Amino acid sequence: MCLGMPGQIIELENNAATVDFWGVRKAVRLDDLTESAVIGDFIIDHSGWAVRVIPPRDVADTLALYEMLLCEAGEDPLVRDVCDALR
Repeated sequence: MCLGMPGQIIELENNAATVDFWGVRKAVRLDDLTESAVIGDFIIDHSGWAVRVIPPRDVADTLALYEMLLCEAGEDPLVRDVCDALR
């Protein structure tokens, strides 16, 4: 199973963005998005590629869900892999 991670775009340059994932910044490609993304948007990242923009009305619920999943998982190897991938 693959788990995309939500993050917020903080910089844009051509079809790439710097995205903040809970304080970890990572380069993400935007080529596959079907809609335009702007600084401040939240996206779902999968392996360095944005797969969708999170609608503004869904951001708070999406972030809360991910935080709950990560907290409940504790030392789950999947969580460790996700965190390692973001570093």
